[in-house]
Amino acid sequence: MSVIPVLEADVLRRQDPELAEILLGELARQSTTLQLIAAENFTSPAVLAALGSPLANKYAEGYPGARHHGGCEIVDVAERVAVERAKALFGAEHANVQAHSGSSAVLAAYAALLRPGDTVLALGLPYGGHLTHGSPANFSGRWFDFVGYGVDAETGLIDYPQVRSLARTHRPKAIVCGSISYPRHIDYAFFREVADEVGAYLIADAAHPIGLVAGGAAPNPVPYADVVCATTHKVLRGPRGGMLLCGSELAERVDRAVFPFTQGGAQMHTIAAKAVAFGEAATPAFTAYAHQVVANARVLAAGLAAEGLVVTTGGTDTHLITADPLPLGVDGRVARGQLAAAGMVLDCCALPHGDSRGLRLGTAAVTTQGMGEGEMAGIAALMAGVLRGRVDARSARDEVRDLVGGFLPYPG
Repeated sequence: MSVIPVLEADVLRRQDPELAEILLGELARQSTTLQLIAAENFTSPAVLAALGSPLANKYAEGYPGARHHGGCEIVDVAERVAVERAKALFGAEHANVQAHSGSSAVLAAYAALLRPGDTVLALGLPYGGHLTHGSPANFSGRWFDFVGYGVDAETGLIDYPQVRSLARTHRPKAIVCGSISYPRHIDYAFFREVADEVGAYLIADAAHPIGLVAGGAAPNPVPYADVVCATTHKVLRGPRGGMLLCGSELAERVDRAVFPFTQGGAQMHTIAAKAVAFGEAATPAFTAYAHQVVANARVLAAGLAAEGLVVTTGGTDTHLITADPLPLGVDGRVARGQLAAAGMVLDCCALPHGDSRGLRLGTAAVTTQGMGEGEMAGIAALMAGVLRGRVDARSARDEVRDLVGGFLPYPG
């Protein structure tokens, strides 16, 4: 029996019309507004098919060949395929594809390498560090002693001399490199050198750039880090989830940190969808996509700078841009609301060495839709027009709807 009808809206309409309207409403929102959130993307229909497959029914605690439930013969094959594809894609000796999210992956990395009370050196939260990099509201800040490094006040680039100095002073058990809003490539070789100097583990949180790594558009942290934590749903264009990459010597510790220490049963439909995404990311088409994501981001960043916004670090190497709209007379929070009303969806973020909030946006989703440099220049101009009050929200929303109508995420 075909499972395709399960994926069709009319099935859900008959079973649960209220939820059907909600799902269709979200599809309409995605198809009529600009998705500029740096952490989002559009998965392929094949990934969506795996997510909606009968694998969602299977309980599979444990790992292939060593499950705590019967009937796992088929899902064992699916997980092995996902693992082998991830290893080949990133050149890793071992991959764990069970992590439910990027945060789950980081938690597992800490559980594998650290003990409560250990000192960890990571990018400070005001400079783009993630909640799992020491926020007092997060498990990381409650269980470990985090020391934060920062960025240069003039350039906005990571203060590498400070990293070395703090590492020598505090002798951390682990050093974390990675950020939710740092738009430049990270010098993984430098971090490896410092970690070796002080006898620390190196954890790379590559949640944002891992898709660019897959497409050869960003440096690969795998040869340098003891453990790489990542998500599968940003530039990588897979389902919402996480993964860990490491050497064979840490494989058992990492696997046990995921299950049974921090998680229960694996989400086999998601793991199958990850396998699909890894397969897609190994193609020449994805390589071209990843490089186009970066090209688009650079044009968008340059356009915003030309319109008067202050772009952090003066540009970007990745899919991600952070910018201060204050020179246009508006704070980041207000700007986000104004742009949302105009059909442009993006985020706020902390700005290094600043009191106001900035804008954080990315080009992964719009590039998946097929937009290029010309569209990026137009988006920058439209954003500035809204923020300067030259273009009213209704007119801007109409313009956005017309633009997205020519680049529908799921045509038909």
